[in-house]
Amino acid sequence: MLSPTSNLSRRDFLQGMSAAALTTLAAGAPRLLANDEVQHPKATADTCILLWMAGGMAAPETFDPKRYTPFEVGVPSEKILCTFPAIDTVVDNIKISAGLENVAKVMDRATLIRSHVVADLGHILHSRHQYHWHTGYVPPQTVAAPHLGSWIARVRGPNNPAIPAFINIGQRLEGVGESEELKAFTTGGFFGSEYGPFNLPFPTDAIAAVRPPKGMTAERFEARQQRLKELLKKSPVGELARDYHHESMLRAIDNAHRLLSSKERDAFDLTKEPKESLEKYTTGKESRFGHGCLLARRLTEAGARFIEVTTEYVPFLHWDTHENGHATVKRLKQEIDRPIAQLILDLEERKLLDRTLVVIASEFSRDMMVEGIPGSKAVDQSRAKTDVMKLPIHYGLHRHFTGSGSVVMFGGGMKKGYLHGETAQERPLVTIKDPVRIPDLHATILTAMGISPKTAFDVEKRPFYATEDGKGEAVRALFAK
Repeated sequence: MLSPTSNLSRRDFLQGMSAAALTTLAAGAPRLLANDEVQHPKATADTCILLWMAGGMAAPETFDPKRYTPFEVGVPSEKILCTFPAIDTVVDNIKISAGLENVAKVMDRATLIRSHVVADLGHILHSRHQYHWHTGYVPPQTVAAPHLGSWIARVRGPNNPAIPAFINIGQRLEGVGESEELKAFTTGGFFGSEYGPFNLPFPTDAIAAVRPPKGMTAERFEARQQRLKELLKKSPVGELARDYHHESMLRAIDNAHRLLSSKERDAFDLTKEPKESLEKYTTGKESRFGHGCLLARRLTEAGARFIEVTTEYVPFLHWDTHENGHATVKRLKQEIDRPIAQLILDLEERKLLDRTLVVIASEFSRDMMVEGIPGSKAVDQSRAKTDVMKLPIHYGLHRHFTGSGSVVMFGGGMKKGYLHGETAQERPLVTIKDPVRIPDLHATILTAMGISPKTAFDVEKRPFYATEDGKGEAVRALFAK
């Protein structure tokens, strides 16, 4: 395995992950290890919704505002910490960034972590950091590490047998750049296909994924389903994967087929939502993220266990702000502010929020001047390099920053109106109080979901833990009790 500071190219990354996938396929069933230290905690949440701000959400522009400097030609770049003014929230000691006015109104239901710290992985690739955040392990690994959602699906099982336990909304895995890297962690890993994500890249088309193709009779569809299973049973994949992973694939197909004939599939149909409800999530505009949040609410009601809704990662788009950062983030806030707040209000109204853990997170933050952390040898990837402001495209936080970041949690047993951790007020904006690293953040999420962070499976005759080496510790200060 390469060291965390290796200068890893995309080709190296893919080769390593492809090898891991083949190795895992050749392995037998992962076996849950008995361990006297593993005592599953009492769950405070039955469902987890991860709202993923893909591409690097700048904390100073969102949930950790710093000194605001408006755009003006000639202003030194080093003077700019934040390009939006701070606004009040309904919690006296918590301010967030302008453009999130609706989220500000529900912060009294939230725990805000300002001290999230991610690893310095050397040369920064979004795919590596996203893999690390979602699996808890630095790539490449000798086995295919499961996504956090797959751990929850495997250990807790489904809330409702008719609904996929792990649903991924809003991310295309084809034709968007770095798609193969995204596929490396958007899987069930060594747990197998049945614990992988049910992918819904376009929320408004979700219903099409759970019914037979248009014009096909039920009899013909059933015949095709049986023929597919017969082909898979005879496939060379079966020889490579041996029994467990082959059977897992067939079980995944059976699960999907069962959903097609269940009444629960209506949860995937956004046309059944009243017009006024749709408008609350989208303000009358086409919004994949807004529709994704609405779909997440419907699927939570129907019994999904883990749902990820993403703004979608596409290189140099959305939160991947290598230039023109201020204008891009202003637009993104318009896309996420209303849906996030409405999701929280809807869950609360339906008495689901207390048992649903909603998490807002990103792979790292951003800074105007620092790439990685102070002293890092990471290559500067900003497209807007300049010592002073000359054009609006230079205004915004363009560099990847790993020294601090923000995570927001709602419901699921977390404290309400609580602020955790602190970052420096002047550059470098590193965490200076109560750091929360990925193993401990994952341990907190798993603990809320009733899963011990020390849970381990035997994979290739060695233990593989839910948090790296089983060392993740839940941050107890975040829990209401």
